Amino acid sequence: MDGRSSGDGVPLWTDSPAHETRRHLIEKRREKRAAELVKKDNVVTVKLENAAIERSKYVESAVLGKYSLWRKEIENENGDSTVRLMRDQIIMARVYLSIARMKNKVELYQELIFRLKESQRALGDIVSDADLHHSAHGKIKAMGQILSKARELLYDCKLVTGKLRAMLQTADDRVRSLKKQSTFLSQLAAKTIPNGIHCLSMRLTIDYYLLPPEKRMLPRSENLENPSLYHYALFSDNVLAASVVVNSTITNAKDPSKHVFHIVTDKLNFGAMNMWFLLNPPGKATVHVENVDEFKWLNSSYCPVLRQLESSTMKEYYFKAGHPNTLSFGASNLKYRNPKYLSMLNHLRFYLPQVYPKLDKILFLDDDIVVQKDLTGLWDVDLNGKVNGAVETCGQSFHRFDKYLNFSNPHIARNFDPNACGWAYGMNIFDLKEWKKKDITGIYHKWQNMNEDRVLWKLGTLPPGLITFYGLTHPLDKSWHVLGLGYNPSVDRSEIDNAAVVHYNGNMKPWLEIAMTKYRSYWIKYVKYSHPYLRTSFPTFSHFSGFAISSARMMIHVLEHRMGRQSTGSSTLFPVPRCRPKEDFLCKGIDNHTRIEHRNPWINWSINALDMGTHRRYTLVVVSRLYKA
Repeated sequence: MDGRSSGDGVPLWTDSPAHETRRHLIEKRREKRAAELVKKDNVVTVKLENAAIERSKYVESAVLGKYSLWRKEIENENGDSTVRLMRDQIIMARVYLSIARMKNKVELYQELIFRLKESQRALGDIVSDADLHHSAHGKIKAMGQILSKARELLYDCKLVTGKLRAMLQTADDRVRSLKKQSTFLSQLAAKTIPNGIHCLSMRLTIDYYLLPPEKRMLPRSENLENPSLYHYALFSDNVLAASVVVNSTITNAKDPSKHVFHIVTDKLNFGAMNMWFLLNPPGKATVHVENVDEFKWLNSSYCPVLRQLESSTMKEYYFKAGHPNTLSFGASNLKYRNPKYLSMLNHLRFYLPQVYPKLDKILFLDDDIVVQKDLTGLWDVDLNGKVNGAVETCGQSFHRFDKYLNFSNPHIARNFDPNACGWAYGMNIFDLKEWKKKDITGIYHKWQNMNEDRVLWKLGTLPPGLITFYGLTHPLDKSWHVLGLGYNPSVDRSEIDNAAVVHYNGNMKPWLEIAMTKYRSYWIKYVKYSHPYLRTSFPTFSHFSGFAISSARMMIHVLEHRMGRQSTGSSTLFPVPRCRPKEDFLCKGIDNHTRIEHRNPWINWSINALDMGTHRRYTLVVVSRLYKA
């Protein structure tokens, strides 16, 4: 390069012929590469479009049929085609709105803004054409005209494609954010105690401590250490859930007098749990309630979990303000921060011989199960020297050991098979004699101490259970224990009906509002709604299918129309899950088709409503407070 100086002293640089030639070659190569990339992008786009067109030939894009509440009505027309057209128009309006603003087309921009807001107001949250206002078609026509105008003035294929891709990326980000939020809220809902259960527990606690001490004792304490009886271990702080477990077990037992329930709860619910079974004695069965806080041997010097809970790292993990226990931390880790993992009621299952030293066998039950058959056959199962009898869950790959344990850790990799079958907690028959021989609690302590920094597994009781009972678990027939009613909407109905125990494992517990309606009826039928505290603590229909209620409300209007009579006030529905002759109406029959002959002048009529979700019938009494029959 030749250096020269300009008049103002600034040096000027000129390229030599060789450098000039080289620069031109570089520019040509860049242009050629850019052209190749554009061509390649166009080829890929065409391939994707052709693939989409080909796929659409084999996919019926229209709605396959409309459904009424009672039958399927096949129709050719699409029930939401107009709604989808409006949504597509709104998307394109946003694209052209952005381009109009970029190119300073003020008049077109204002027209698009006006039509966009108009269409958005008309559409709202509507999902079906039938719900659209009659003026919607006029708005569609007006929007179509302004979009045609925008296309004529602004259309640029690459620019429009870029805007649509940007919108797609934004939508994807929004979906991911909403998924995280949904996971967070579902975990929060799973941790929350419903007001009804809280109120029930408070009222029972007050009643219990108002009793004189001599009346606080549950009967038949002589059965508690009798090894010839059938003993159950149930650890729970949920009075309603525990009552369903006991009630369902007794209801389906061949001889309830031989069944003994050992319930352990915390000090907050000790009075309530006792009072429930004092007010609702379990027939000839035996119930005994203990307070886990009174187990003085269960302290931090003996129990690794309690000792670890006192460590600063564990406190920071759970309790420190500003810790990344938020949406940004990741949905997959939120469930491990559930307070239940800190409760000793959850870890007490590893101390069964210490809690019940004089028993030989015991059946452990979670509080989110329902018993549907007599369980005494489990005591006759030969465990072949194993300690734990459980149903295996290795039907799918994600229920094997590598799902729960960290096999990148050498201690785990050396001692366990990553493809070993997992099994289910919730209904387990334990041989306590073999437990003591093999020092199961000592094995649990060893591995729990090694996992102080949570490097072997996340929190919970199933991973340490899989480790502790590795090679010591006898597989039971799957019909004994069917899982998934708290998270899986696809559990086979026949498997549920044939199961001895159904388990609502997962977040959607049957006593929560987020429960799956289709499975709730299996739990509801063992709730003692005849108890006055339940009727006042649960005054709404939160435990009945919303579908049945909405169907009943529709039937009210039909009946009113047919009978030519209307109530002067809003109707209220009350469920009648079973006959209660002491009420001021008379029940006739005790099956699902129960008819009500009512004596209460406030009652207008009763309805037998069919819940299409659970295929069960509910008798609902229609009451109008401002109308006398």
